Amino acid sequence: MADGSDWNWMQMGKQNKEAEVFCVTERRDNMYDVVIIGSGPAGLSASIYANRAGLKAVTIEKSAMSGGQVLNTYEVDNYPGFPGINGFELGMKFREHADKLSCEFKVAEVLSIQEEDGHFLIQTEKEKLQARTVIVATGAYHAKLNVPGEEKFAGKGVSYCATCDGAFFRGKVTAVVGGGNVAAEDAAFLARGCEKVYLIHRRNELRAAQTLQQEVKELPNVEILWDTVVEAVEGNMVTESLLIKNVKTGEEKHLPVNGVFAAVGIHPDSELLQELAERDEQGYVIAGEDGRTSRPGIFVAGDIRKKKMRQIITAAADGANAVNSVEEYLRTLKA
Repeated sequence: MADGSDWNWMQMGKQNKEAEVFCVTERRDNMYDVVIIGSGPAGLSASIYANRAGLKAVTIEKSAMSGGQVLNTYEVDNYPGFPGINGFELGMKFREHADKLSCEFKVAEVLSIQEEDGHFLIQTEKEKLQARTVIVATGAYHAKLNVPGEEKFAGKGVSYCATCDGAFFRGKVTAVVGGGNVAAEDAAFLARGCEKVYLIHRRNELRAAQTLQQEVKELPNVEILWDTVVEAVEGNMVTESLLIKNVKTGEEKHLPVNGVFAAVGIHPDSELLQELAERDEQGYVIAGEDGRTSRPGIFVAGDIRKKKMRQIITAAADGANAVNSVEEYLRTLKA
């Protein structure tokens, strides 16, 4: 007959086994069908479609506010059903839709994605998540001018978002650097409130859509400086001028401005997939319309994907397509 101490050890052993079973069950219960990283139009679309498909899904966003780059767009005139809507408002509508469906969200920065025993471990600065599949919809980030004074005056006259910071320069003189759609849009937006706007472009013609070019050229307070680059941002406590250079003549001069908005391009935020999926020379992840990457179980959606058009509507479509591919992939795991 077992004495009291033996009985205690037996009980502890039983409890340990029960705890072990519970832990295994808990780990299985915590296994997501899909973890979605990023909550711009692509990530939010994926969240909505994953929810409607009945998948156990969570969307991780490092910013407290969803919407991605669309939040920085003053006006969106090419998204069906919402002509002329403010970009911030459209981004909020996307998130409201996901919230209405009770989609799960976590605010955290993803540090790494690792493959282990047929599933993926997603490490954030707060916790480690397990998932059978991952959709990466981290989008892209603004390129910098990489000139002296840019870092020093960041937030003190140097900005990368005209719609975010333009109001601070009402009645003042500003400059926009770039020649694409974003640069033209920023110049047109700033012209509504600024005394003067310089559009600085290194070539002798803009790359923006013809309608945008025409609009900018007709604005009386916008002056385009052709064949010109910024050499430095100057000032004391805040931005006071730009050192600019004509690339054809070599002439340099100081251009008095209160603010400068860099619109010189974007780079895909694809570092998480550096060791996991094939990327092109610019860092865009190589994947078809279905979002499938070179690594089974890893999918991409939105501006991170190599494609011809990067628009809000194509990003939203990417999110839906990626979830459809996730469903197909999960069925192969169960087969």
